[in-house]
Amino acid sequence: MRMLMRFDGVPSEPGWVAVNDGVMGGRSSGAPAIVAGTLHFTGILSLANNGGFSSIRTVRRSFDLAYVTALVLRVRGDGRAYQLRLKTDATVRGIAVAYSAPFTAPAGRWTEARVPLDQLRPSVRGTTLDGPPFEPTNVTEIGLLIGDHREGPFALAVDWIGMD
Repeated sequence: MRMLMRFDGVPSEPGWVAVNDGVMGGRSSGAPAIVAGTLHFTGILSLANNGGFSSIRTVRRSFDLAYVTALVLRVRGDGRAYQLRLKTDATVRGIAVAYSAPFTAPAGRWTEARVPLDQLRPSVRGTTLDGPPFEPTNVTEIGLLIGDHREGPFALAVDWIGMD
């Protein structure tokens, strides 16, 4: 396995930003923080105002995942379900397509979550699509999302992301 991200603060490491359901009137909160070499994604999920998701994503980076069969994340969570989300330059009606697959993060212990790239499914704003197919050589964004329809606090720590 090869390392993709270690969160150790080197200049080539991507920055992370939050995108929460407030973009559509929701009230969830969530944000990334890198602390002592670990990416922390924490917040509170709210179903108010038709909300129910919180996400973080990389900014200003490009990733070539050619010849990669899976991404592996070393995670410690809260027992909730999360999604790994990748974006390319693919769009539908001018809206970026997200390719996602679920993973769980057991509460209170480190584990490796393996997400095969052939399990990624395309969607736009939560609606599953039949295509376009995922193009691994042109990944423009890596993200994490929680949207499990359970209100309350959430916490996910990511030690590293590797390529299998």
